[in-house]
Amino acid sequence: MADPRLFSSGSGTRDDRTDASGRRLYNPYQDLNIPYKQLYDLPTSPEFLFQEESLAQRRSWGENLTYYTGIGYLSGAVAGAAVGLRDAARNAEPGDTAKIRANRVLNSCGSNGRRMGNTLGVIGLLYAGIESGMVAVRDRDDWINSVTAGLGTGALFRAANGPRSAAVAGAIGGVLAGAAMAGKQAAKRYVPAL
Repeated sequence: MADPRLFSSGSGTRDDRTDASGRRLYNPYQDLNIPYKQLYDLPTSPEFLFQEESLAQRRSWGENLTYYTGIGYLSGAVAGAAVGLRDAARNAEPGDTAKIRANRVLNSCGSNGRRMGNTLGVIGLLYAGIESGMVAVRDRDDWINSVTAGLGTGALFRAANGPRSAAVAGAIGGVLAGAAMAGKQAAKRYVPAL
């Protein structure tokens, strides 16, 4: 046993790091000064490597293309699966076994989901391409780009059905894009927390 007089604390009073015999307990973290608060103090906004990146207020054309195509395909697939489920439930016959009902549900959901997902994915692809092209040509990002992209998307998507169908679909696309832009501005004004 060590002599308590040799290992006592300098003030003569015992603190919580000494035991009953006066020996100092070993603390392996005593001289380790890691700033824990700074370690976990993460920024709330994105950090950019280059100053030019921080000045851009919109996604790049590749990010837009991926985003709109992905959102279009995913929402179309989910909506198509829901329509397929409704159709399968509507077309169910009273004498069907569970296997046949499950097969009908899976076939109907898969068929409708694929069709609607592909359709909305192509619409998103066309819209993102035209909008990014308009931003590159005009060097401005405003509502005109979105409405023009809606017009062009509707016209291109229905162009194979003839000029009249393309004109009607283009007008519908432009109106929908304009309504979406107006809704976005209204949401920013009246619901600023979003």
